[in-house]
Order: sequence, then structure tokens, then C-alpha cells
Amino acid sequence: VQLQASGGGLVQAGGFLRLSCAASGRTFGIDAMGWFRQAPGKEREFVATIMWNGDSTRLTDSVKGRFTISRDNAKNTLYLQMNGLKSEDTAIYYCAASKGRRLGYTTGLDYDYWGQGTQVTVSS
Repeated sequence: VQLQASGGGLVQAGGFLRLSCAASGRTFGIDAMGWFRQAPGKEREFVATIMWNGDSTRLTDSVKGRFTISRDNAKNTLYLQMNGLKSEDTAIYYCAASKGRRLGYTTGLDYDYWGQGTQVTVSS
């Protein structure tokens, strides 16, 4: 599975961006996809996840009410709508895909494939 993330950029605080992640290759069997982010000098952290079949989603507390994760199975594409952006959202955002049945999908170990990352910079 190959993942291509896009949509990052520079935005002012309070603004919005929509990230996309296109999956290609052997996408059959994907159970869940997610977004992670890594800010400078910090460890990678979970942002959001969505089951590939069904509507179950999960978001980290700091983005609830501002970010929405969604998917388009027909296009094999994952999205992250980010509204009300804050300076602390500045990071490289990575999409990931999981083909394993995991108890949860909130750690990097739950995912098997990763995209290259897209930079999001929020100016205050």
C-alpha cells in the first residue's frame, strides 16, 4: 500500500485546511486509517482514526470539535478537515493505514503503512 498525503500549507490562526491521503496499491484489507503529527522537538502523536468500513472514528482530545476525519472508499482517500487552527497544531502530518485487527488504532504500532507527511504551519 502506498500513501500520498497532501493539502498542508501555511495558514493563520483560526483558519482551516483539509488534508488528503490517497491510498494506492493493494488497498484490499485495510481495516483503519489514521492521522498522526509530529511537531519540532516532539514525539509523533496520534490525531485521528477512522474505520475503513463503518463510521467509527476517534480523535485526540486536543482536536475534538475542530478536526473531522472522513474517508471516501470509492476514491481510496482519507481526509482530515482542520478548522479553528492553532499555533500548537503546527507539525508534519502523516497518514497511516492498518491491515491488522487491533484493539485500538491510536499508536504508531497499530499501523503498517505510512505516507510521506505534509507540513502544516499555523501562524499566530
